[in-house]
Amino acid sequence: LTTLLLTGYHETYMQKTSMARTQRNKATAHHLGLLKARLAKLRRELITPKGGSGGAAGEGFDVAKTGDARIGFVGFPSVGKSTLLSNLAGVYSEVAAYEFTTLTTVPGVIRYKGAKIQLLDLPGIIEGAKDGKGRGRQVIAVARTCNLILIVLDVLKPLGHKKLIEHELEGFGIRLNKQPPNIGFKKKDKGGINFTATCAQTELDAETVKSILAEYKIHNADITLRSDSTADDLIDVVEGNRVYIPCIYVLNKIDQISIEELDIIYKVPHCVPISAHHRWNFDDLLERMWDYLKLVRIYTKPKGQLPDYTSPVVLHDERTSVEDFCLKIHKNLIKELKYALVWGSSVKHNPQKVGKDHVMEDEDVIQLVKK
Repeated sequence: LTTLLLTGYHETYMQKTSMARTQRNKATAHHLGLLKARLAKLRRELITPKGGSGGAAGEGFDVAKTGDARIGFVGFPSVGKSTLLSNLAGVYSEVAAYEFTTLTTVPGVIRYKGAKIQLLDLPGIIEGAKDGKGRGRQVIAVARTCNLILIVLDVLKPLGHKKLIEHELEGFGIRLNKQPPNIGFKKKDKGGINFTATCAQTELDAETVKSILAEYKIHNADITLRSDSTADDLIDVVEGNRVYIPCIYVLNKIDQISIEELDIIYKVPHCVPISAHHRWNFDDLLERMWDYLKLVRIYTKPKGQLPDYTSPVVLHDERTSVEDFCLKIHKNLIKELKYALVWGSSVKHNPQKVGKDHVMEDEDVIQLVKK
């Protein structure tokens, strides 16, 4: 196993050096694309454990998903993740002034605007986590299942840490604050590579696309580029295991900087400055978390009673139809549904009789009528 890993590391290193040596211009784009594809393949082989029993799972890492959403706190050791979590959720994660205090995932739950949100304090990420060093591999596997990632940074050394963590997460197929590339990809049995671009491309041409696909042993496929795409975008689509997660950069320890510096930080996109120790600016952080999670609350109304505003059914804003609502409660409910009565901003008059395809909005009230 060690020999296999070493060979993998060596190959990855060789590909990286080869990429670093190559000058970037139109003529070398083809060669760089090929190297990137090889690197992505090697990286995948390094992180996915080879078959067999797979040995013991990382202790304390497989946390059951509870609540309506899951938020992972990622950051270097001792930037204040555990302090932030214990002050937000009242959970005690071992806090100390030395590095690597938290060694397993510590879950906590907060209730915000009626939604139950699970917070995970993921152990400190080390450089090289994506290459299987330390506990990094298991940490990032849990990070992939989160609905939102909070990267906690020390306000005194933010940029270096930010770049390193982003690089580690990118290596694991986690794309932060990005949309999936607008590329159509469909494998076929015969007919070769059919390449179409609906707009001008600066980096990819038919030749580069073919060589990247050949690296994956794909010789028959339809590829449609609907936006100006890069080799990395194409590799992401072919690999097919990328997750796109919104991310907030939490700059902790603002009690150690001046007001002028704080004003500058506030202008940085996706950033929230806080002080976990003094509990400063937590309202802003919670509000921002709510916006990024894109959750929708639906209140229930039993027949002849007032709506229950205390415990809403929480749905994601991409799945808010009456059918999604029924499935969230119980999978058999949709079979018994005759129609629903809805009050709120998604209907023209209150109440309105709607079918299972009606899409609801935040804070609508619903009453189900069974057959």
